[in-house]
Amino acid sequence: MAWLRDSWDRLMQRMTGGRLPHALLVTGEHGVGKRLFANALAGLLVCDRPDRAEGAPCGRCKQCELVAAGTHPDIRVYAPEKSRMIKIDQIRALSAFAVGSPQVAARKVAIIDRADQLNINSANALLKTLEEPADDVTLVLLQESGRPVLPTIRSRCQSLLIATPGRDQAAHWLAGAVEELDEGSRPTPAHCEKALGLAANAPRLALEYATGDFIRVRDEALENFRRFMKGQLSVAEAAKPFKAMGLESALWLFEGWAGDLARIGAGSDPRDGDAAEMLRFLASHNPPWRAHEILDAIHESRSAGVYNVNPELETGRLLMAWQKLMPVRRPAAG
Repeated sequence: MAWLRDSWDRLMQRMTGGRLPHALLVTGEHGVGKRLFANALAGLLVCDRPDRAEGAPCGRCKQCELVAAGTHPDIRVYAPEKSRMIKIDQIRALSAFAVGSPQVAARKVAIIDRADQLNINSANALLKTLEEPADDVTLVLLQESGRPVLPTIRSRCQSLLIATPGRDQAAHWLAGAVEELDEGSRPTPAHCEKALGLAANAPRLALEYATGDFIRVRDEALENFRRFMKGQLSVAEAAKPFKAMGLESALWLFEGWAGDLARIGAGSDPRDGDAAEMLRFLASHNPPWRAHEILDAIHESRSAGVYNVNPELETGRLLMAWQKLMPVRRPAAG
């Protein structure tokens, strides 16, 4: 993934200068490759004979064999499970791992995917490990852009940004990834182009969209959204495809449309061409700050998602917030 190279080279410079932090906060858009970046770093750190000039593991030692098999005992990953948050029990397990001795390597690596989904209790539990790190452990925290991490966590980490690639570079990678698929399951170039647009050039997310069911469900959601805004569908009917895609994907979709509404209000072009006509209509009948009201409502729904709220009710609430942007139809004069 060529777009990861710049961030990787900057990190290797820190390592070469003996400045690799005990805790690294890697930030980037959803689907840009943060987890693969963290996995590669973990493999490099446990390798017995790394190529420091190239910043690459040797690929032949016992550690590299365990990494390739996905069974290295000194690399642990902590991520949200059934809940949408990383729980305190997971961080307690991380803390015990951090203070223990490595089993087979010279050091240990703990990946927190994602640090922006630590709840307040788990974040506070993590602070002690960040404040008193063992010499033989490296923590790699992953954060999605736009999702907050507590300042007390951020201040104890060094940050590294992974930039989203440009359209051409993302398209080139996606074409290569699609080419490796079986011919019968290979999406068309037009489908890939649409996936890239919906993913805002995040390559791995675009691959997920291009090879999954998201685009079909999203197109149905957009059609229902249009009809609902015109008063042709009830809230319950309009919400069905949004519910089918899951709350997080629905919020991502609403967030993209709200961002496009703000862009149009600022005189820029929207990213989602399929929704452009509807969003331009709304922008022509509302002041620009109304887009930020919608974004605030979306952020409230995302925060409420921590408490396992009803996705259908949250989707309905947001649809009603959007409908308030429609101009009021005045009855014709008698």
